[in-house]
Amino acid sequence: MTSPKTIGVLTSGGDCAGLNAVIRAVVARAVLGHGWHVLGIRQGTQGLLRRPVDAIPLDLQSATPGMARMAGTILGTTNRGDPFAYPMPDGSLKDRSEEVIEGVRLLNLDALIGIGGDGSMAILRHLAQQGGIPFVGIPKTIDNDVGATENSVGYDTAVMVATEAIDRLQPTAASHDRVMVLEVMGRDSGHIALAAGIAGGADVILVPEIPYSLDVIAAHIAKLRQGAHNFAIVVVAEAVRDNAGARVERRHALGNATYGGIGHVLGEALAHMTGAETRVTVLGHVQRGGQPTWDDRLLACAFGVHAVDLVARGKFDRLVVWQHRRVVDVPLTAAFEPSHLMAADDTLVRTARGLGICLGDK
Repeated sequence: MTSPKTIGVLTSGGDCAGLNAVIRAVVARAVLGHGWHVLGIRQGTQGLLRRPVDAIPLDLQSATPGMARMAGTILGTTNRGDPFAYPMPDGSLKDRSEEVIEGVRLLNLDALIGIGGDGSMAILRHLAQQGGIPFVGIPKTIDNDVGATENSVGYDTAVMVATEAIDRLQPTAASHDRVMVLEVMGRDSGHIALAAGIAGGADVILVPEIPYSLDVIAAHIAKLRQGAHNFAIVVVAEAVRDNAGARVERRHALGNATYGGIGHVLGEALAHMTGAETRVTVLGHVQRGGQPTWDDRLLACAFGVHAVDLVARGKFDRLVVWQHRRVVDVPLTAAFEPSHLMAADDTLVRTARGLGICLGDK
């Protein structure tokens, strides 16, 4: 179908800065460029499971230019409840994918645009393939680990927040001769830790892609403290394993577990090994909130416009990506094959080493 009249848009997975800018761009391009109607689906696939389907009309009055500076997502989102293995009250798992597909049909959509990370994108593609839904994906994640794209919506803002935290920690570390450990997000990849650590002038950066030794880190900090540098800043991604090679997780009240706590593990170990007074800061969801940076806003706008134009051209099962300073599109499977993890010869890895930053391995 080359001339759809109504398209749907939803956000899925964890929230991040820039989602509202994408939604606004989709609405603006669809309405102004093509005269289409847009329906915003609330709470991702959860909205498609509800009856009546939880969706709202989006027009130029509701999707104003001011949306671009708003944090979060006006549509809401979810990173729970896989429709192919949906948790039921009795503890069982049920395949509710056909209910989600029926929800799309009840809205009489001609196409669907989904904004998500690699995990939610895989689910949305599976649903689209199963239900014959014309679908286009837009990558968003603070971790910047979606395949095929150099940048995803939300990453730049998360790095800015982490860098600002380092900027604030450095003076107090110097004032008290302390080792400050900053734990940042990064489920599988250390992009936030590495970028913010370099920008903020960290002394040690630990990422899940590079194995580390506590002895190497302690020796580096001791060397710093023997010179004029009476403090140290350590940045660590939440997915970094402990010294025994195990993931550090926190279990929440409802029973689910998430990464987090490696900062405190490292802080205790380094305090004993170096004799330095150590403090730990965990940024957590602070990195997801706040106004998006100008870069995230621009990327979001470019992605949203391109996604609508793909729908107009009848090009589906595509992922909008940023490559070589241009917005292009690739097969949707590129979102999760392969994951965008750092390699040993990554430019920023070499940059960190060139600046004398310890990555824990040598």
